[in-house]
Amino acid sequence: MARIAGFFLFCIVLCLSAEAEVLKYKNPDEPMNMRIKDLMGRMTLLEKIGQMVQLDRTAATPEIMRDYSIGSLLSGGGSTPLSQATAEDWINMVNAFQNGSLSSRLGIPMIYGIDAVHGHNNVYKATIFPHNIGLGATRDPALAKRIGAATALEVRATGINYAFAPCIAVCRDPRWGRCYESYSEDPSIVREMTEIIPGLQGDLPLNSPKGVPYVGGSDKVAACAKHFVGDGGTTKGINENNTMIDRHGLFSIHMPAYYDAIRKGVATVMVSYSSWNGEKMPANHDLITNFLKDTLKFRGFVISDWQGIDRITTPDHANYTYSVLKSIQAGIDMVMVPLNHTEFINILTSLVDNNFIPMSRIDDAVRRILRVKFTMGLFENPMADQSYVHHLGGQMHRDLAREAVRKSLVLLKNGQNADSPLLPLPKNASRILVAGTHANNLGYQCGGWSITWQGLGGNNNTAGTTILNAISTAVDPSTEIVYSENPSSDFVKSNDFDFAIVAIGEPPYAETKGDSLNLTIMDPGPSTISNVCGGVKCVVITVTGRPVVMEPYLPQIEALVAAWLPGSEGQGVADVLFGDYGFTGKLARTWFKTVDQLPMNVGDAHYEPLFPFGFGLTTEPVKEM
Repeated sequence: MARIAGFFLFCIVLCLSAEAEVLKYKNPDEPMNMRIKDLMGRMTLLEKIGQMVQLDRTAATPEIMRDYSIGSLLSGGGSTPLSQATAEDWINMVNAFQNGSLSSRLGIPMIYGIDAVHGHNNVYKATIFPHNIGLGATRDPALAKRIGAATALEVRATGINYAFAPCIAVCRDPRWGRCYESYSEDPSIVREMTEIIPGLQGDLPLNSPKGVPYVGGSDKVAACAKHFVGDGGTTKGINENNTMIDRHGLFSIHMPAYYDAIRKGVATVMVSYSSWNGEKMPANHDLITNFLKDTLKFRGFVISDWQGIDRITTPDHANYTYSVLKSIQAGIDMVMVPLNHTEFINILTSLVDNNFIPMSRIDDAVRRILRVKFTMGLFENPMADQSYVHHLGGQMHRDLAREAVRKSLVLLKNGQNADSPLLPLPKNASRILVAGTHANNLGYQCGGWSITWQGLGGNNNTAGTTILNAISTAVDPSTEIVYSENPSSDFVKSNDFDFAIVAIGEPPYAETKGDSLNLTIMDPGPSTISNVCGGVKCVVITVTGRPVVMEPYLPQIEALVAAWLPGSEGQGVADVLFGDYGFTGKLARTWFKTVDQLPMNVGDAHYEPLFPFGFGLTTEPVKEM
């Protein structure tokens, strides 16, 4: 009996050892390539194609994640688990979906993506940083890196591990509704600001192979360089439209930032909706496969935008089989489906079964997706780390955002002549007027991609400090502040104001809804400028996602400040207005005189701007006596 028992024990140990040996992909001590090879050798075609799917959270269940081995989820357009959801609410939702993935046959963890484009901007009470147009004006790549690190912590605080950022478009026409997502019209500035990528992902280790993705720890997230390529150069700035430019122009203006992103280990690249000389980018094999993957040696995964492959046909989704075929052949690895996984899976399966798409293309896509997941450590730590919850909207991050606001402000005019500057303003004035649609509106201050996709007006959607609140904190307690959004000229003239601060601008918008052919400030902005600045010395603050028409109003304005879309920390505006810090920002975009001049960029033969690229007056901080 003892011999028999010993034999059975030997067999059990042998089987366990064999199982441990076989399941290399679960062993963190194995080389990554061996783990990927082992896992892929176990996967069915259905499981491989499932990994290529990114679904919106509203179209998914834990059971769908399990049964189809879905590779990724996202929160599209500000989609949240609850209104004003807490970090714990987000974590519970993400973990529930992750448990579904882990209960699949092979237990492959999913990756969860979100548009954290200026902080964790979809999440209630998160820190909202200035949009990229403001960060470009700082000329401070180290600041961008710190913002990336802070954003990563806040994203991880909600259990999410993938950010669809940064946008490294080079906006060549401010009529584009996404222009505020671009750091500059100058590709050299955009290249410098890719330093946000090691902020989000961590610093790439020395001597890392070219093009290998890197995500350095549980406090970092996978980043996404977008939108590949030329999205900022469309005709008249029309979103998702056609970029008409020769190959040299595309590669010298729109491509360079991708070199830097890949060199810094960016994990993913998102393909643009737009076309290049009439060819839809999601179907462009030459640029996606031949150049991005083969020439630049990018080894992360390529993802489509929301229903991006549907746009290959006109109208959208008119021939979805053709769209799936062309996009996968072009080199897209993960498809943001995002609402009907069975249609996509069935079509792609049929295309493979009928030899329209080779298995080698599917394996390339899955290998890239798994490489990112292994790099992120998801197989060892798939669940949310709740120790990061306190970072969401934390004071250190709000202080950083306030610093970014200060550095992003561009002083365009200061006094009617150099001998009579209005700024910095005195804190001990007797009575001041604060006016304008954007002076007391946190939602306008944050702009689009803030809580919701298109953004919201009002002060109750998230936490932060309006410009009016900031002014109230900055001035002497004895100073009387009178706030009137749109005062009459008689009101202004009949009151004894020392000076006025007028904040005007654009309403929130995102993408196509933000496309504008006239680039005017919203009503009643023009009449507010006229009524206020006609009766008292005034500083006008523009809260906009791009340069707007200002030339007609300039003679009435004593001082003009471009604040862009500063985000949740309006105190940064008051810090500079009242001289605690000096103005240092420089235009990263040309400020036009009239829209008839557009497109107009630095270096053009006919260049007669209102304020040129690189312009920005400076002031010295006021020294306390």
